[in-house]
Amino acid sequence: MQQTLRTLIVDDEPLAIERLQMLAEQQDGVLLVGTAGDGATALRMVDALAPDLVLCDIAMPDLNGIDVAAAIEKLDNPPAVVFVTAFDRYAVAAFDVAAVDYLLKPVAPDRLTRALARVREWRMADRSGQQKSRWIGEFWVQNRGEMLRIDADQVDLIEAERDYMRLHVGSRSWLIHQTIKSLEARMDPDQFMRIHRSKMVRRGGIAGLRHHGDGAWSVDLGEGGVHRIGRTYLHDVKAIMQP
Repeated sequence: MQQTLRTLIVDDEPLAIERLQMLAEQQDGVLLVGTAGDGATALRMVDALAPDLVLCDIAMPDLNGIDVAAAIEKLDNPPAVVFVTAFDRYAVAAFDVAAVDYLLKPVAPDRLTRALARVREWRMADRSGQQKSRWIGEFWVQNRGEMLRIDADQVDLIEAERDYMRLHVGSRSWLIHQTIKSLEARMDPDQFMRIHRSKMVRRGGIAGLRHHGDGAWSVDLGEGGVHRIGRTYLHDVKAIMQP
């Protein structure tokens, strides 16, 4: 039997709540237990109703959706949080508060169905004793009108493009709004390393190092190409060859 998800909808726009409520009612196994028009009310209702799922807008006055999710995450038995927003720029903050999914308005019925399936998987997983890692484990990127989840260990190369970072996964790539300095501080150094002022690579994707005649070195990522190592980072990169 499909697990029924007791669901709370949070949005400061009444029409947005009405639309999402109509979409939720079309889904199997969803029981709407309440709606909230602001973050503070949402937290009080979470405490009183103990929902399984919170469908939450992000851009709200005072207590925004990120704040709400951060407070929910501290609960002993937190509900799943799925963001429903008109903006993709909050995707970086979403993995700080362990959002289960990230939906862009207007939400298509099939996209909501996939999000609910992901919530059920999340709830069935044994999360007892797990501690939140300080490192980024996933990214949310915009892909053809929806947000796509990418595991960090799928990323081969991270490359700066002005105020954005491009994530390379095989032959595909996506942009996220983040600087390389702030992103580097949140990536697991055992998994990723900086090789240039504008590039980071996944250690496990390094096929080899190439020495050029002019004293310069490059990292060979196989099908991911060859990338020059900046002199500032050369010592740390060459250290991976030490036993």
